[in-house]
Amino acid sequence: MGTDGRVQIGSYNGRVFTGIAILAVLLAYLLGAVPAGSWVARRRGVDIRSVGSGNSGATNVQRTLGWGPGLIVGGFDILKGALAVWLARRLGLGDAVAALCGLAAVMGHNFNAFHGFRGGKGVATSFGVMLIVDPQISLITFVVAFTVMYLTRYVSAGSLVGAVCACVLALALGRPWWELLVLGVISALMFYQHRENIVRLRSGTESRFGQKAETPPAPAARKVVN
Repeated sequence: MGTDGRVQIGSYNGRVFTGIAILAVLLAYLLGAVPAGSWVARRRGVDIRSVGSGNSGATNVQRTLGWGPGLIVGGFDILKGALAVWLARRLGLGDAVAALCGLAAVMGHNFNAFHGFRGGKGVATSFGVMLIVDPQISLITFVVAFTVMYLTRYVSAGSLVGAVCACVLALALGRPWWELLVLGVISALMFYQHRENIVRLRSGTESRFGQKAETPPAPAARKVVN
């Protein structure tokens, strides 16, 4: 163990390292699968998967329940991604495996095995991952994405432009192959999760930021017949 309390890679033999790495990836997936959006919405009497876009991410929660719940879910989703990477690093698994754990957390958020492999779109969780993997790129990407969101009022447009920006920056700055690979997969996932948004953006029917989502009407009370 190092002087900072972190387990050193050299302290593991090959089999132990592989076993711990696999366990860390699985735990990262489970961490990403924690359904913060569903829990927060349920406390308000709403099934978040049946309103708005049907996603359990922060954007749909904000559109359905307001800024408070949306910010809580967004902050938690960022934390999930950041924590997955941070824990792997503390275990001494190295930057490449730590980034892979971050990707696993995004997969858990997007394709939650406990919710029929449905979840969010991974924007906040991906940002949390990159915030620990590469703070420089993540902060520049955040500024670019926020600017696009502010100018267009489209969260989806800002997210997708941010994903492309992150990949371009990683290539331009000569980041290691494992970071390029993980970042490329995360960006590809983001485009896949936003495929319906892309169609709506092209047709001009995409919802703008702050636009309230429609909630299903309350069931009509039964008429009692004497």
